[in-house]
Amino acid sequence: MPLDDNESAPLRTDPLPPDPWPILTGWLDRAFARRDQPNPHTMYLATVDPDGTPSVRAVLAKRLDPSGYVVFYTNYRSRKARALESAPAAACFHWDHAERQVRIEGEVTRSPGDESDAYFATRPWESQVGAWASEQSEPIESRDALMAKVLETMVEHGVDPLAEPKPPLSRPPYWGGYRLHARQVELWASGPGRVHDRGLWTRELRVTPEGVETAPWRVSRLQP
Repeated sequence: MPLDDNESAPLRTDPLPPDPWPILTGWLDRAFARRDQPNPHTMYLATVDPDGTPSVRAVLAKRLDPSGYVVFYTNYRSRKARALESAPAAACFHWDHAERQVRIEGEVTRSPGDESDAYFATRPWESQVGAWASEQSEPIESRDALMAKVLETMVEHGVDPLAEPKPPLSRPPYWGGYRLHARQVELWASGPGRVHDRGLWTRELRVTPEGVETAPWRVSRLQP
């Protein structure tokens, strides 16, 4: 279902709102409420490998922080993680049924360990075992070999699939969260005759040892 007047209003007024994040958060909340797609928090994450090779994949955005960053989780030894540690990244939300899209570009930092611990504790036990067992992105000779690693991991951690309750697993040191801090956000909403509404928000952003410093947003309207 396309945007209704209330949902599209933020992009159809001049001047555009000073902060894109409340609009993005509202769109995501609305997508969850409608349930028109199985995982409305799917985010397409684009990275560049250290050798300059581009790559893109779908991840799940687990939190949108009001300060302007998106949290997602992965294996710190994976190909995506190696890219995230070496260069900025970009992401895209696309809700085809609602005819809207969000593009984000920015810098990436690791989430604090206690935040990653807390999220890992909420995962199903099968996913916890999988995180320990998988050397993500690395080759393996067969599916049988992969399942053998999973079973070996279950034995090592004392997990009996038939017993309840399952023992809690701690987070692997090589698995955790990342924060994509938005330097640029573009919001897109479809319009009749392909006269779409596009707003672009940009800000200065600097990663320091103490944290991430940001300046106020600057906003402009883009032609479709």
